[in-house]
Amino acid sequence: QVRLVESGGGLVQAGGSLRLSCAASVLTFSNYAMGWFRQAPGKEREFVAGINWIASSTGYADSVKGRFTISRDNAKNTVYLQMNSLKSEDTAVYYCAGRLDRSYNYYVGQYDYWGQGTQVTVSS
Repeated sequence: QVRLVESGGGLVQAGGSLRLSCAASVLTFSNYAMGWFRQAPGKEREFVAGINWIASSTGYADSVKGRFTISRDNAKNTVYLQMNSLKSEDTAVYYCAGRLDRSYNYYVGQYDYWGQGTQVTVSS
């Protein structure tokens, strides 16, 4: 059983920054590619960023490229999402997800484990 716990969400003004963290309770974190997804009210859950098992490859949604950065620390079993230049349209519940594979994926259904989510609200 893999447990993912997100933290770091909150209320921020447009143009501000937040850093999300996701701690994984798993024996070998490096066996898992990780992703961040988000879901706004009335919308489907969407891919935000992904990172492979050794952080040699990352991917981003077009809407966050150049503003968000995903990273991981396998020694701490943690994945991060640094969010800069936040916009009101970034407001959503952000979810951390893991898949037992070396490569990340863009699709919700390809992830095996999910966190409970953390709310990010950007005020304009």
